[in-house]
Amino acid sequence: MTPSALLRRIQDVEHDLGAPLFERHSLGVRLTAAGELFIRWIRTQSAELQRVYSQIEELGGLQRGDIRIACSQAVARSFLLQQVVDFRARHPNVKFRIVVTDHISAVRQLTEYEIDLALIFRPLRHPELHPILSIGQGLVAIMAADHPLADKAVLRLRECAHYDLAMPDTAFGGREIIETRLANSSVKPRIVVESNNFDMLGEIVASSDLITFQIDIGAELWRRDPRFAVRRINDVDRTYGPLVLGQLKGAPPARRSQIRRATRPRHACLPHPAHGRNPGVRRRRG
Repeated sequence: MTPSALLRRIQDVEHDLGAPLFERHSLGVRLTAAGELFIRWIRTQSAELQRVYSQIEELGGLQRGDIRIACSQAVARSFLLQQVVDFRARHPNVKFRIVVTDHISAVRQLTEYEIDLALIFRPLRHPELHPILSIGQGLVAIMAADHPLADKAVLRLRECAHYDLAMPDTAFGGREIIETRLANSSVKPRIVVESNNFDMLGEIVASSDLITFQIDIGAELWRRDPRFAVRRINDVDRTYGPLVLGQLKGAPPARRSQIRRATRPRHACLPHPAHGRNPGVRRRRG
């Protein structure tokens, strides 16, 4: 990133927060009180994202056996894929069964003992779902690199809604967030393509002026592809929700030891934050 692009990004963040992050003087710059708070929040989010990696790394305690995971498409394409590849390189006798599905089906499969772990975005509250770890994830807009909105680093939802949209179907949590946030807007979204396949949505927007959306962790492959522009949605629109790693509450003895090894340490589990709240995380006592 060039210095001028970095400066513009900092100015965008300062504009969104309504407060300067740095005090500028002849000897350089230093963080303001608001800047200190913001940096602390960034470090917390980075640490909690690393915890997701660590939880999967904890599966290293398993030398053989089967691990059954249901996950959202958003994490299957890059994040979970890479974790499984790395893990298999170290532990070739461990087998994975991975089901890519929506959050409703993932919880159902968990309660019916078809899977051991679920890694899903914005799951519905369920008495049998025990969150092991939860981190906030914001939505980003995905569009062609030459799209008229690609010149902006941060977008408002209503700006995106002026263009035709390619959206995941209603089973996906991100779709619900977009429609809820735009429900009272004067600009109504016009969905011209709907699919349950994110790869298809991506290929469609790459060759058109359509826009689609994805959670931040699921946009990594598109960020690396020069055909796409990935743009953050302004925090004012509150387009975020929890990415939850969960297991079945009170797993039967036959599965409990396997899941315990896969999710150590339990005392560091995080709660499932309320939907629509700040994407930060809190720790669970006990």
